[in-house]
Amino acid sequence: MSDPLKELIKFVQIGARLDLKVAAVEHILGLTGTEDGIKVIIDLSQLLVSLISLLDDQNLPVAKDASLCLINISANEKGATVLLDVDVNKDCPPLQTPPENIVNQTLKHIFNPESSLADQCCMILSNLSRPSHLIQKVVDLTEKSGKTFDEIINIFTKKQYNRKGAKLNYLGPVLSNLSQSHQVRMYILDKDKCVIQRLLPFTEYADSVVRRGGIVGTLKNCCFETDFHEWLLSEEVDVLPRLLLPLAGNEEFDEEDNDKLPLELQYLPENKVREDDPDIRCILLEAITQLVAKRPNREFIRDKNTYVILRELHKWEKDKKALAACENLVDILIRTEEEIGEENLKEVDVPHHLHEDFKKMDEERLKDS
Repeated sequence: MSDPLKELIKFVQIGARLDLKVAAVEHILGLTGTEDGIKVIIDLSQLLVSLISLLDDQNLPVAKDASLCLINISANEKGATVLLDVDVNKDCPPLQTPPENIVNQTLKHIFNPESSLADQCCMILSNLSRPSHLIQKVVDLTEKSGKTFDEIINIFTKKQYNRKGAKLNYLGPVLSNLSQSHQVRMYILDKDKCVIQRLLPFTEYADSVVRRGGIVGTLKNCCFETDFHEWLLSEEVDVLPRLLLPLAGNEEFDEEDNDKLPLELQYLPENKVREDDPDIRCILLEAITQLVAKRPNREFIRDKNTYVILRELHKWEKDKKALAACENLVDILIRTEEEIGEENLKEVDVPHHLHEDFKKMDEERLKDS
């Protein structure tokens, strides 16, 4: 298949004749819908560079098809790796102007309020940053692009930034992916920047499960930074109500229980519904589980009557994975500190064979529930 594709490269270029370019890109788009097609395409560096170039084509259908090709290629882990590694200068077809690298190209469209490809470029960037071994490369290329994480957060949190109707929701998963990097977490958790406070409202963003899930994932990743737990739980950030509110339903509690809850969870309306995505519920529970690592934080979270929200969630929950996550968290909160016997659960040295035993126990519980 590669020889016929090589012949197409001269048509997959900004200066090519429009009708031939349209036909060539449509053909390549069809190939990217199959694993075999992607395997052949990613071996042709000039073709990849040409597709990256076509994001800037003046013919919107051509540019859009090129973006869809790159979405499909980047969704493949090897494809994402090759796209990030391709040398746009060395592998640019003859007589063509080399484009910017794939990260710069996507950021250019994401930041352009007049771009009709901003959403597609968010998806490409989300795919590129999904494999764990590529995260740091995307972080490094982003920093070298001249765009800052401050600017990314600004356009993500701004209403109707893009004037062509792009929602930029896939910047949520991009932030979630990149926040697996300690470097990015330190930026989000910078106490002088108020970044995390700006992200918190999106835990209940009703218009997009993608944006909502991306921010919940970002918060969970930030909760791995144990040294910031007290600050996250303090009034300055107040992360606990934001993590609990999506897990709460419209149950009525007696006055004593209500008074112990954070203010945001008291006397919820009758039409209050829980987060309907089980993966997001699971991530929320895992984030709170990170926050109960140290004794003072466990006591604080208990004092906020977190248990009653989890108790009602457990009665309602049907998803096995979310149910197991809920039970793991409840198991910590209902035990006394004397029973736990550790100031910091993250400092407990668990032998490898016990890790395997716990994993098997969790798997069995998932099967039985």
